[in-house]
Amino acid sequence: MSRDNNSGRPKKPRSSTRNNADSSRASKSGNSGAKPFKKSFPKAGERNSDSRKSTGTSYQDRMDKKFGKTEQTDFVTNSSEERKTFAKSAPKRGGSRPNTFDTRDKYERGSLKYGRRPGSGDDRNQDGAKSFVQKRRLNKIEKDIHKDTIRLNKYIANSGICSRREADELITQGLVEVNGKVVTEMGYQVQKTDKVIFDGQNITPEKPVYVLLNKPKGYISTTKDDKARKTVMDLVANASPYRVFPVGRLDRSTTGVILLTNDGHMTKKLTHPSFDAKKIYHVTLDKKLTHEDMKLIAEGIRLDEGVAVVDQISFIEGKPKNEVGIEIHIGWNRVIRRIFQRLGYEVEALDRVMFAGLTKKNIKRGHWRILTEQEVNNLKML
Repeated sequence: MSRDNNSGRPKKPRSSTRNNADSSRASKSGNSGAKPFKKSFPKAGERNSDSRKSTGTSYQDRMDKKFGKTEQTDFVTNSSEERKTFAKSAPKRGGSRPNTFDTRDKYERGSLKYGRRPGSGDDRNQDGAKSFVQKRRLNKIEKDIHKDTIRLNKYIANSGICSRREADELITQGLVEVNGKVVTEMGYQVQKTDKVIFDGQNITPEKPVYVLLNKPKGYISTTKDDKARKTVMDLVANASPYRVFPVGRLDRSTTGVILLTNDGHMTKKLTHPSFDAKKIYHVTLDKKLTHEDMKLIAEGIRLDEGVAVVDQISFIEGKPKNEVGIEIHIGWNRVIRRIFQRLGYEVEALDRVMFAGLTKKNIKRGHWRILTEQEVNNLKML
């Protein structure tokens, strides 16, 4: 045993602290002779091959599973029994409920509840009476008809003279008579058989109704016909519980827009030439119209009633030279046809496309609609 040079004591043999730690861990685990755990790393290419063998799926399959591959499902619409295939998205990670279809598929397929695409006009406005707004207006009118009595201010308002509030002021001023007696009482009830006079004129409680019709060929613009021919009244039989009358007339072979109403003041206003109710016609002739004849028509053609003044006349863009558009405000009988006959032309087709600012847009031939409040106000401002 060697001695320490300084103290003279014998030196002790050194032991590695690492070996002692390993032996202590081995003793605790019960494997005294086990080597320390060491995980081996796979070589290049071994890891992917092992994972494919263990899962049995390819890389493309795992990508489809991760990002969601669309599957095909059958769908039956309400309108038909034909089966259509639409893409169904896989549920997203973290989502509680998968979507049956996205917003674009919903827009393209349409609403399942109503069986049609949103915004499609195939089954909408097929008839004017089917409109919800028009039905609501007609229901209000029918309720007033079945009542035995009506308030005096509403009686005056329904006649089209003014509003209810303005009618109250007229009543308090003593300007309304009922059965020859001045009535100033507020809330006075009037029967249908009573005679109400305002400003020296007899008024009726009928609420004004304005019906716009796209007249087809073969119908005459009168309320009755002795020869039992078809009239425009047959087309608007369900338009109003009140009796309406056509404003002006169209020939039996003439098509286009025509207004029917029970407002006598409006009828007189629109038919009188002094109010300049504009009318635009689409005229189809048997031959091409020359520029010289067009100039003569613009200057005015003399007929039996006088000179037929034409506001405007021109060829229709994109149409042959035998189709022209003409704008007039006079209401003589068959005036358009007689103007062209005077110059040696025959009118094969005549269609009125506008009357007093009203057009036949979105109205099928033979169908009608109720005018809006804005359109009625525009007519009153003429």
